[in-house]
Parts: sequence; structure tokens; C-alpha cells
Amino acid sequence: GGGSAWGMKPQRGNAPPRKFDSKGEYCMRKGKKITILGAGNVGASIAYTLTMDGMASEIVLIDINEKKARGEAADILQGTPFSAPVNIYAGGYEDAADSDIVIVTVGMARKPGQTRIDLAQANVDIVKSVMPQITRFAHDAVYVVVSNPVDIITYAILKTTDLSEKQVIGSGTMLDSARLRARLAAHVGLNSKNVHAYVFGEHGDTSMIPWSLATIAGIEMDRYCTDLCDKHNMCGKEELREIEEDVRTAGAKVIALKGATYYAIAMAVRRICECIVRDTDSVMTVSAMLHNQYGMQDVCLSLPFVVGAQGIRRSIIPPITEEEVAALHKSADALKEVIAQLKI
Repeated sequence: GGGSAWGMKPQRGNAPPRKFDSKGEYCMRKGKKITILGAGNVGASIAYTLTMDGMASEIVLIDINEKKARGEAADILQGTPFSAPVNIYAGGYEDAADSDIVIVTVGMARKPGQTRIDLAQANVDIVKSVMPQITRFAHDAVYVVVSNPVDIITYAILKTTDLSEKQVIGSGTMLDSARLRARLAAHVGLNSKNVHAYVFGEHGDTSMIPWSLATIAGIEMDRYCTDLCDKHNMCGKEELREIEEDVRTAGAKVIALKGATYYAIAMAVRRICECIVRDTDSVMTVSAMLHNQYGMQDVCLSLPFVVGAQGIRRSIIPPITEEEVAALHKSADALKEVIAQLKI
């Protein structure tokens, strides 16, 4: 292949050279190519998770700190004899050419005393400077946005590039929904795969849980709690409020303990990439532009969207209660209030 050892840039140009057959025709890549913008904790963890999964045959790490990107790529590449073959290397924007997926993790983490607005503007500015450079080379890729605040950044990318709305997917409340399922599963003593529940809205303080959609072992949660649960509906609504609070503060608790979160979000992003690569048409709570779902529009937040090879296929609008719709509108209004204060 064209790539030198241990995650260094390939010798001919930056990206591995294209292969041609005896007739001079380009041979299609045997696997998928994924580019990751940002080689910090989140970007590197995603690269490692995708490598272990064997989902891509080529992974490019791009970071303004090229030394860091090279180091992360080298560290992972040295372990690939224990995984599926993956060519992972550090590169520049031009190395993103022909990417199937571009994962956006660039931006700063929130600092003590920094307001949400300050963080949002700083990361919007970073994304606005980076996106024209990457879309120039990978215009047809599906973009998975992880940078926070993810709903704002997803919106900003759609407003400042000519990418289609189906191409840009925010990781949204994928992780929040996973935390909810895990917490509910522990509560009822079942495997989390037997619990279906979602977190809608902002990936943040105003997220909401549509409890009316929650099912346990295929049974509506209310009926399960009344008819089947060992607690016989004695836990009351207070327990649900505790679960909701746990889900909303889970990330902050991890940050307080270890300074950052990156493993769980990496696994959530791996799942999104899997749905794109394998064209699974799976329903996931990801962040995308709304067009009158529940009467909301011109904002990005998480609802059930069907994701496949081309990105967002369509949205699903399950019936929820009036109170839940009101809570969802509150989340959308909070995001719009932030957007109104930003220079996008």
C-alpha cells in the first residue's frame, strides 16, 4: 500500500495512492474510509473503537496538532495485528478525499466559569473555519457531528456549508438514550436490550424523556409496572424523576470523577457509523434539522430518525402526550435562544 509504518503519512503525497488495473481503470476500495477531525480524547477513542470493530479499512486522523494525531495513529496502528486490517494514519484535509464518513470532534471542552454561550460561539467559530477545508475534499461523505454543543454545531454546519440535511447527523441523544435504557434495565432487573426508551430534544439540560413511548420486554412501561414488576407499581413517580435526573447528569458526574468523557460517546458514534456503513435503516435518536415535527422547525435536536448509507433517510414522529410535546418545545426554544445570540 503506500503507507509508511506506525501512522506516519504515506510516502506518495499524503493519502495512499489509488490503485489501477492493467487497463488503467481505477479499482474500487475494498473497504470503507472514515476521516476523524480532531485527535483529542474523543477523536482518538473513536479511532480506536472503529479499529477494533474492523468497520473501516482506512482511517485518517486530522488535527491542528499534527504531532498528536501522528502519535495516536501510530499507537493504534501498532496494535492492528490483533484486529482486522486497518490502515490508520495522520494526514491533512486533502487526505479526506473519497471518505465515506467524516466524524467531527473538533472544538474546546467547557472550562470552569465558562458560559454555554461562550463555549458555543468558540466552537462554532472553529467549525466554521474547518468545514470549508474538509468539504472541499470530502463533499459526498456523511458527516457525523460529535463536537459540543452538538445540536448547535450541527445547525451551524448546515447553515454555513452546502451539505445536504441528510448528510449531517449530530450524535445527539444517542448516548443519553443508552444511559436511560441501562438505568431502566437495572431498575427492573433485565438486560438493556429488552428495554426500549428514548431521550428527545437537546443533548443537554433541557432534554426530555417521553415515558409514554417506553417499553419493557415489548410491553408498555405503565402496564409492565402495574402487572408484572416485582415492585408492583410501588416505586412511584419519584423513582422515574430520579432516573431522569441520573440520565441528565451522568456525563457531568463522569467529568467530575475523571475530567472528561470519551469511551461511551465513542461507542455511540461506532453504532451510528455501523448504520451508515451497513445501510441498516435503523431508528436512532440523532440530531438533525427539523421540518415541522411536533410543530418545530429551523432547529436541530434529537428525535427518532432512520439512518442508512446516505445518512438521514426520514424522521419518525411517534404519538406522545401533550405534556411531552410541551417539554420538547421548551427544549427547542432553549436551543433557539442560544442560536439567536450567536454569530453563525
